[in-house]
Amino acid sequence: MPSLHKGARELRASIKCMNPAPNLFLIGPMGAGKTTIGRRLAEQLQLPFHDLDHVIEEQTGATIPLIFELEGEAGFRRRECSCLDEMTALQGIVLATGGGAVLDPDNRALLARRGFIVYLETAVDIQLARLARDRKRPLLAAPDRRERLEQMAALRNPLYRSLADLTVISDNEHAAQVAADLAQRLALEWQRQPATAAA
Repeated sequence: MPSLHKGARELRASIKCMNPAPNLFLIGPMGAGKTTIGRRLAEQLQLPFHDLDHVIEEQTGATIPLIFELEGEAGFRRRECSCLDEMTALQGIVLATGGGAVLDPDNRALLARRGFIVYLETAVDIQLARLARDRKRPLLAAPDRRERLEQMAALRNPLYRSLADLTVISDNEHAAQVAADLAQRLALEWQRQPATAAA
């Protein structure tokens, strides 16, 4: 999907002036450590932390697997879009997004306009190891997990890269170290300033 990836790159390039930005958004595949690293990072930055999937579950009163079962992936994505719009409109937060949030062009536009984006990059082998005991992710309910993860990576990784203001390898098994290293890089690359209003 070259046109899709090109569009994301152009969007990102056109609004680089949004650094300074009030929010920090973490993107990347499942198993990259967005929630674990995000929590630690938020503590270091003294900002509130939110996990988009957890917010969706709190708002609906249903787990992500149940939403998939009742409404399918399309229904979940609609809820994800609505919730992302609400959360990115906040000021001064760290937000861990779901791995598939970048698939929707409106989501990509919101993320790009309203915050500084960090892509937590990780290899499929690392994902497989970290998710080996995880049976709660609907998109991993496949006979061949490696094949499913590789298919998702082929589609999503170019989108992650094109949106990212900063890319960090999160293969280190120590989330605390990744968060500490990331905080140091952010101190140099992210201008933390509040915005007057979200676009």
